Amino acid sequence: MDLEEVRKTLLYEQELRQLQVELVRLQRWVQAEGERIAILIEGRDAAGKGGTIRRFTEHLNPRAMRVVALPKPTDEERGQWYFQRYIRQLPNRGEIVFFDRSWYNRAVVEPVMGFCTKKEHQRFLQQVTEFEHMLYEDGVTLIKFWFSISKEEQAKRFDARRQNPLKQWKLSPVDEKAQELWDAYTRYKEEMFSKTHTTFSPWIIVKANDKQAARLESLRYVLNLIPYKGKEEAQIRLAPDPNVITRFHRKMVELDL
Repeated sequence: MDLEEVRKTLLYEQELRQLQVELVRLQRWVQAEGERIAILIEGRDAAGKGGTIRRFTEHLNPRAMRVVALPKPTDEERGQWYFQRYIRQLPNRGEIVFFDRSWYNRAVVEPVMGFCTKKEHQRFLQQVTEFEHMLYEDGVTLIKFWFSISKEEQAKRFDARRQNPLKQWKLSPVDEKAQELWDAYTRYKEEMFSKTHTTFSPWIIVKANDKQAARLESLRYVLNLIPYKGKEEAQIRLAPDPNVITRFHRKMVELDL
């Protein structure tokens, strides 16, 4: 038995529980004040997006929270304005909505995989900041996370999924091409950051090679950002670790470290 690993896991579980207690407080405040919060969880395949969402939502009231993971668009949706099907999923008063991938599919995954045209991709990049500014002006709190992992870590996680019969469902044809198309993903991702990072809707980069640290610090970031009632009584640190959570800035050279 690795005693250091056991100690680390026990500490992680203790911190996670305390942060989840604060999330319950935050949700009560959101309900009482009629706030609307949309949290976008983006990143490469196997970056830990789903696991982080589960830690966020584990103890929240499902009546005032939703997780949105849309399938590929139908023929009818393909004939609509791109943002239309996402608008239907935006939070109502007193609600928190988590997007397990979002409208930013068109910024990276779709052009890499050839699911959209170059014109559709460029139109998206032109419209998305205006779309998000309208949400901001209407009072929606929009939080955009990008979970960043190294190529080596992604390969290791894919291999673990192949070996685990309970996780094989997570592998898709898109996942299988992720390593081969790594550089293409990088180019489109960097263009997305440069054109869609704004003061009112910034990109928050999460270094996610360490899953446990990524989960804890993401929770902390949200708790630190939202001015919910009872925050000052928290029995745990709410300020995120700057070694794990950083705000995108245009001088960044390489994000996937």
